[in-house]
Amino acid sequence: MLYDKLTLLTPNWPAPAQVKVAISCRNTGYSQGVYTAGNLALHVDDDPLLVAKNRRALQHQIGVQHIQWLEQVHGTHVANALPDGLTRTADACITEQTHLACSVMTADCLPLLLCDQAGTQVAAVHAGWRGLAKGVIAETVKQFTGKPNQLLAYLGPAISKTHFEVGVDVLEAFFELAGNSDAADAIANAFQPSLKPLKFYADLYALARLALAQAGVNNIYGGDFCTFSDVDRFYSYRRDGQTGRMASLIWLD
Repeated sequence: MLYDKLTLLTPNWPAPAQVKVAISCRNTGYSQGVYTAGNLALHVDDDPLLVAKNRRALQHQIGVQHIQWLEQVHGTHVANALPDGLTRTADACITEQTHLACSVMTADCLPLLLCDQAGTQVAAVHAGWRGLAKGVIAETVKQFTGKPNQLLAYLGPAISKTHFEVGVDVLEAFFELAGNSDAADAIANAFQPSLKPLKFYADLYALARLALAQAGVNNIYGGDFCTFSDVDRFYSYRRDGQTGRMASLIWLD
């Protein structure tokens, strides 16, 4: 069966040649209405037949045998990706198998992609503020057999600080995890007070970089998108409410 080509982003980062990455965009695909056009999520009330067609088109285009899809719950569980076609409840997945893509879906939350410098393991992480505050990045880094300083991290499209207004509860959730005064200062710098009482603008990219550094990962790339402001390419739950999801995928060729 022939499929229309989907618009995919390819990160510019120094990953090994056998490590492949693709990030889907919203502007090509088969979904209709508020989901136009590349929705890959089954849980947002889109037509499941069109979602399945988008998923098949994506898989065909990137040339992998299997994609590990997740039911994401804003937690810290890291699943082993498997080529059995089952959806796993987790907010990250990892694999050493070739032609098996780890994937996460987002529409403002941060998709984080990880690999080791040897090109033997890859992982995808769904890092919204709840998962970040709970430690999903550290949990995923622990699953790699190599040392954290031998890992590469790529920060995919997420909502920018300018558009991500949160309550004081979000700020407090991160401060609870601050292990020392330096971490507390870094967390404070990631939040800018809003004009509204007890409201702040949160920098997901800065918070992810801090979590990676605390886990021992220093080779960090990406982090220059904004899903909210880039209407043509990205879904944004904050902007649109009912909307689709993009996928960020990483695999070993």
